[in-house]
Parts: sequence; structure tokens; C-alpha cells
Amino acid sequence: MTGKDLRAKVGDLRQFASVRRIVLDDGVERGVAALAFSNGGGLDFWALADRSLDIGPLWWRGMPVAWQSMAGFRSPHLHHPEEDGGRGYSRTNSGFLVTCGLDHFRQPVSGHPMHGRLPFTPARVTALGEDWNRSEPVLFCEGEVMQFRFGDEALRLRRRLETPIGGNLLRIRDEVTNLSNEPTPQASLYHFNFGYPALAPGSSVTFGSRRLLEVTALPDVSLLSESVSFPAESDGASAVCRLATPMDDGMTLEIAVRFDVSTLPHLQLWHDLRPHACVLAIEPCTSAKVNGSEAVLMPGESRAYALEIEFAVKG
Repeated sequence: MTGKDLRAKVGDLRQFASVRRIVLDDGVERGVAALAFSNGGGLDFWALADRSLDIGPLWWRGMPVAWQSMAGFRSPHLHHPEEDGGRGYSRTNSGFLVTCGLDHFRQPVSGHPMHGRLPFTPARVTALGEDWNRSEPVLFCEGEVMQFRFGDEALRLRRRLETPIGGNLLRIRDEVTNLSNEPTPQASLYHFNFGYPALAPGSSVTFGSRRLLEVTALPDVSLLSESVSFPAESDGASAVCRLATPMDDGMTLEIAVRFDVSTLPHLQLWHDLRPHACVLAIEPCTSAKVNGSEAVLMPGESRAYALEIEFAVKG
């Protein structure tokens, strides 16, 4: 049914699908600005404007999919990336998506904290709303985040999030631009975090033709926490990593993470199945874990990233 068909039946189309500004107001989350998406097809999520326009909680047909740590959605004003020997990231990490970079990710090294300086940086929201006038009506938001040090790096991330109204997709379109006067290595990692019940005994992860992980128990103290990277397998422009989880009704939840291999040629998989953790992360990224090197962006040059998450329940 089109927006035109619906308009005659309701006073406000936001009854069916909407993007609304909200502000969290308790504890360490106090003051965090977010955009609450509800697409009318069963996909609901919060885009955290104060945390790089990353995604906090996410539900598919009422099922919580996103992993959430004990940190909740901590205010960026409490976040200090340099603490704990450059591992401050671990005190704030939580939610469905944390974008890492923009010139470094993984463990801290000289001059770079763990997963870089982008995570949990407030974004400037430039647009949001419901677009019913397209051939495919969508909910969307757009914004930008700067990573800047005077006389050094100046990297701008421009992001668009969108979901078709009534659909089962989440699209992420990013553009990173080097606004400095010097060539700058540019690194990006998309940390998609899945938790119970989307992650459960019987869950499996496949990447192209490879089966990467099978979950036999949750929690599971016998399976060591680890992260491993793989070169992307693709038949064309994109690669697909799939998480499949059996449900109590005999159906299977399938979540597909698709990404453009021209700028994200690797996938990293991380899991920690210990009690009170129980997290699986699917992480498209720009470099391999061992001996990885980052492509350089020249002054004024941009690089585009395209990712899509598809949710389905199959018999």
C-alpha cells in the first residue's frame, strides 16, 4: 500500500512508520540524543546521534537482536579512549553497531587508542524523516562526524541510514573524506554485535562457502574468546556473512550482512560466549588482522562504504 493510499485512512502516516528524536534521561545514558526508527515492517532501532550515528538497540519483529553490555549506551562525555592503556573503548562498547576508525582500529598502538578515535563521537544530524514519495518509501537519517587534530588528520565521515517502509532491510551508506593537507591512512571496521536470543545454541555463521562458527551452548566457557579475520569471498561486488539461529517454533532466524568488497575486502569475526558476555560480532573491515595495512586517502579524496543487513524468518 502506498503513502497516497494510506493518507485517506489516517490522520498521520507516522502511525505506520516514523523516525522520532528522543533523548535518554537516566544514569550514564543521561542526555544521549537518538533517533528512534520504526519501519512498520517489524524493524525497529535507535540511531545514536551522540555516538557517531551508530545503532544501539535493534529489534526484529519484537525480538531483541542487538547485544548490549553492562555499559548501556553511555554518554560520550564519560568516554575517555586513552584510559586503561588506550583501551577505554571497552568501558563504553555496547549496541548493534559501533563503527571503528577512522585511521586505526584493533588494539592500541602508539598514538592510537583501541579501535581509533571515531567511536562514541557525537554526530551532527543534517537530515531525517519519512520519504513516502519515492517508488520505494523509506525512513532515513543523515549526518556527519569529524575526526580532527590541528596540523594532523582531518577525516570526515558522512553517513546515511535508511530502511524501506514495511521492509526487512537496514542500509548504511558512508563516505570518508580526507580534508587534511597530507596523505592519511584510512581504516574502517563495522562492529555488528549480536546477542541472545538472536545468538543461541544452534546458531551458525557462514561466509560465502565457509562455515566459520557453530554455537553449541550459551553461555559456553569452553570456547575461547577470539577474533579472526578472513579475506572476503564474493561472486561480484559484495560479500555476504550469514547468522542463522533456530527458534522455539521450529523456524530459523536468518540475518545477512552484505558489504561492498571494493572498500571492505576483509571480514573479522569476534565472539565471547562467557557468562554475562554472550556476544558475537560480524565485522567487515579494510584490513586483515595479521600484517594488515591501510590504503591511503590523498588530500581531498573520498572513499565510499556500502553495507546492508537483511532480516528474515524461514521455515
